[in-house]
Amino acid sequence: MIIFAMDTSAAAASCALLEDDRPIAQFYTDAHLTHSQTIMPMVESLFSCSQMSVQDVDRFAVSVGPGSFTGLRIGVAAVKGMAQVLDKPCVAVSALEGLAYNLYDRGGILCPALDARCGQVYTAWFDADHNMKRLHEDCAMMAEDLCKELAALPEETPVTVLGDGASLVLDTMKKLYPERNLSVPGKHLLLQHAYGVGLAALNSEQTISAQELVPVYLKLPQAQRELQMKLSLKKQ
Repeated sequence: MIIFAMDTSAAAASCALLEDDRPIAQFYTDAHLTHSQTIMPMVESLFSCSQMSVQDVDRFAVSVGPGSFTGLRIGVAAVKGMAQVLDKPCVAVSALEGLAYNLYDRGGILCPALDARCGQVYTAWFDADHNMKRLHEDCAMMAEDLCKELAALPEETPVTVLGDGASLVLDTMKKLYPERNLSVPGKHLLLQHAYGVGLAALNSEQTISAQELVPVYLKLPQAQRELQMKLSLKKQ
C-alpha cells in the first residue's frame, strides 16, 4: 500500500510517502515560513524526487488535530483536494497519535503533550507494548493533572513524553512527583513528523472520504473565545 501523509499541526510542516511501513521519502521544514508557503512546493518535490505521481497513492492521511488552527486547516484542505480529485480513501489521524508513532518501537507508555498555553497541554497516552493501544482519549488538561495521572502508573512502567509540551510536563513532574522518572526523546523524534502520521494510517481500520475530512479542535479558536467572552459580558 502506498500512503501519502501530511502533518501541519504545529510550526513545522512535513509530508511523506510510505510503502506499507517503509519510508520512501519525507520532506520536513521548520524554517519560520507559513505552511501556505511551504507545503505545496514540498509535495511537488516529494513526488518528483521519489519518481512517483499522486495517482500512485492508495491512501491519503493527514493530521487533523489538535494543534495550530490555521495549520490544521491548510493541511486538511491540501489533502482533501488531492484525494477528492482521485476519489481515494483518507484517514484522519490524531496529531497526538501520529506523534506517538515516532516511538512505536520503544516500548512502555508513550505520552504526547502539545503546548495548549496557560499551563495546559493537549495529550493522550498509548501502550507501545501492545500495538500502540490507546489508553486515553485526546484531551486538553493542566500539566499538573497530567502528571498526577502519570505518577499513578506502576513504577516499573517506563513513560516517555514527547511533543513541544514535554518540557512543561517534565518540569512539573519534577516539582510535584520527583520520585517518578520520565524520559524524553532526542530532538529528531520529539516533534510531529508525517512518517508517524503515515504509520498511524497504515494501522487504522477506518477510512473516510475526502468530503468527510475536517479539522478536530479540542478548544475554540482564540477569536471565538474572545467573542463569547464579549457576548457574555454584554448579557451581564
